[in-house]
Amino acid sequence: MAQLLILTPDGENDALPALALLQHQVRKIPAEPAQLVNAPSCDVILVDARTDLAGAKSLCKILHTTGISVPLLVVVTEGGLAAVNSEWGVDDLVLATAGPAEVDARIRLVLGRQEADEGHSQISASGVVIDEASYSAKVRGKSLDLTYKEFELLRFLTLHPSRVFTREQLLSEVWGYDYYGGSRTVDVHVRRLRAKLGDQESIIGTVRNVGYRFNVYDEDEDESDRVAESV
Repeated sequence: MAQLLILTPDGENDALPALALLQHQVRKIPAEPAQLVNAPSCDVILVDARTDLAGAKSLCKILHTTGISVPLLVVVTEGGLAAVNSEWGVDDLVLATAGPAEVDARIRLVLGRQEADEGHSQISASGVVIDEASYSAKVRGKSLDLTYKEFELLRFLTLHPSRVFTREQLLSEVWGYDYYGGSRTVDVHVRRLRAKLGDQESIIGTVRNVGYRFNVYDEDEDESDRVAESV
């Protein structure tokens, strides 16, 4: 039995009727950022996106910015399925009309994935440590203040050290196929990311006329011995 917290535009509405037939403990609060300050503890958060997709997406991003430590599910209608993508940062979605067995299975699956990830949710390379569970990153022990896309870009490159990616590949992998912006978006985010990396900016290397890569360095290597590839 899990403790569930539902964030809904109307704290009294029935976002997921099937929960009434399950043994989970359910709390509901209004889907407003101010309500998150004193939100009760829980095992899973469900965001009601049935009537306000834009508001629900914004709320999901806020939850990640504040360092959510529990799985996040979004409740949608069939019509809202097409709107949910990787930018929401949710662990799973469930239809509002789903039956008890499906709802219970999705809750068990996200909780199981969280338990499996707890022991290996960190990525470390070249002095960069990324904590996927808390969406935080450090370089040489210093915390980085990253936007969601900056974090996703750094995480993706760190997961593939030394591999060169074209701008188009990075757009596809980090921004998704539904993104219609140009490749200049990648250059802008790389520039901002390097600025935040400070004297470690050479970690993000440029391969001229091709794209970018994550440079692998010995973490004890002296900075003066490095060949900067971030021009």
